[in-house]
Amino acid sequence: MSWSVGQVAGFAGVTVRTLHHYDAIGLLVPSERSHAGHRRYSDTDLDRLQQILFYRELGFPLEEVAALLDDPDADPRAHLRRQHELLTARIERLQMMAAAVEQAMEARTMGINLTPEEKFEVFGDFDPDQYQEEVQERWGDTDAYRQSRERTASYTKEDWQRIQNEADELTRRFVALMEAGEPADSEAAMDAAEDHRQGISRNHYDCGHEMHTCLGEMYVNDERFTRTIDQAKPGLAAYMRDAILANAVRHTA
Repeated sequence: MSWSVGQVAGFAGVTVRTLHHYDAIGLLVPSERSHAGHRRYSDTDLDRLQQILFYRELGFPLEEVAALLDDPDADPRAHLRRQHELLTARIERLQMMAAAVEQAMEARTMGINLTPEEKFEVFGDFDPDQYQEEVQERWGDTDAYRQSRERTASYTKEDWQRIQNEADELTRRFVALMEAGEPADSEAAMDAAEDHRQGISRNHYDCGHEMHTCLGEMYVNDERFTRTIDQAKPGLAAYMRDAILANAVRHTA
């Protein structure tokens, strides 16, 4: 039995254009063609597509996915075991991290030293206390949360203003890179991502590369982050996520 490209796109939740692209680059070439030349996908093709989508969800670039799947020494069970391990590790990191709070959303729990007027001056119309209960519930038991609380307990309005200015400058830097056509995995974009990570470590909590990649994922998986970040430029959240991932790979390879 075989399926058309439209049927497979519906099964997998991807676009027909994506499947055409996978075919064009040799990542997923359908096993059959109809008499009219249309693509037809077999059960084996669907198994391979599932593996591709697993690895893509984990952030692997297409070239690396192809290398993994075409490895003659790997079997399907080995791929599944690897993916299960990676997904389990990601879940554990997400559960443990407080890295899910970027500058503005970090400050929502740390603005207790500021008057309402000062908070408005520093953060604009964003209310740092609005999400206090959610942050406490989600990350209150983590080391990063406690470390951030301790570091920022004595921050003044001037401290927060400095940190906000640093964040604004970094945002402008990322936007300029996007507008210049710099790929997210370019040296310049990865350098900006590294400065972002170091800023978190300097001002809030120790942020390793694994934790930083989790933060980057939340930029695109939590619509509140995406909406806030993309105000500077549409697509910025995804660009930052990709630069953060590339920078982590650069430092851990």
